[in-house]
Amino acid sequence: MKRKIIDIDEEKCTGCGLCIPDCPEGALQIIDGKARLVSDLFCDGLGACIGTCPEGAICVVEREAGPYDERAVMEKIVPQGEGVIRAHLEHLLGHGEEGLYREAVEYLNEKGIPVPEHGTASGGAACPGSAARSLPRREAEKRERAEQIESELRQWPVQLQLLNPAASYFEDADLLISGDCVPFAYADFHRDFLRDRIVIMFCPKLDSDVEGYITKLAEIFSQHAIRSITVLHMEVPCCSGVRYVVNQALERSEKEIPVKEHTILISGRVAEEGEKTIQRRGSGMGQGHGPGLTAARRTGSPSGKTGEGGPPLS
Repeated sequence: MKRKIIDIDEEKCTGCGLCIPDCPEGALQIIDGKARLVSDLFCDGLGACIGTCPEGAICVVEREAGPYDERAVMEKIVPQGEGVIRAHLEHLLGHGEEGLYREAVEYLNEKGIPVPEHGTASGGAACPGSAARSLPRREAEKRERAEQIESELRQWPVQLQLLNPAASYFEDADLLISGDCVPFAYADFHRDFLRDRIVIMFCPKLDSDVEGYITKLAEIFSQHAIRSITVLHMEVPCCSGVRYVVNQALERSEKEIPVKEHTILISGRVAEEGEKTIQRRGSGMGQGHGPGLTAARRTGSPSGKTGEGGPPLS
């Protein structure tokens, strides 16, 4: 069957092992110095391990894989103790997998194993990409009124699913490849990033045809003289898939195109290089429900504005 499952870029993987404890299902092991998916049956495809990887080597793809088996996962998890069971239950709830959660609880009840106390999606166990949060802002009347900003959009459509790889506006273009949520989080998106660029947008988490996106981007890269690529993604782990799709497309196209990458914080700023960003809720091993952190990575030349929300200058 074709379903979502994690994929590990062996060239990027350093074998650090940070992803292992964040997979309570036990689907990952370090083998020959690299993280490996040991069985399709144990990978639920929800990507709890993605945000842990400091190299961006893990993403979720859609491919032919054996069906995920919750009971087989529970058989593997239970001997590892209450902490791992708790982490797994919170992981399922955090991704809205109520059916798998009920199956896991039924297994515990059948075996006479107490269901450990655990968080709920509304109580702190949610995936950071979908966890509800408020972003306090100044009252509207207290804000300085900015001058009206003109649109910098140079082409239509903008969604990757709708784009024609043969479109003439790709020729000799500087591309901006962005996650769908970025323009809503970053106020100066048009002025600081979209200006003088052709934009391509998609969501690596919700859009189903990631493989098709890789193919289409590879066609765009292959058919045109692309001058540069700027990649924008949110700080949440699921959005890092934008860079993965770009990397895979570049590899297929066999083109060498300069790439700059920027992480946008939910607060609305561009992350400084090395700045701590949201990784996921908890450690993956039941060690609490506080937000995890990972260091932002960015390529490109920094400008004086970066720490205040501006991007590096091109």
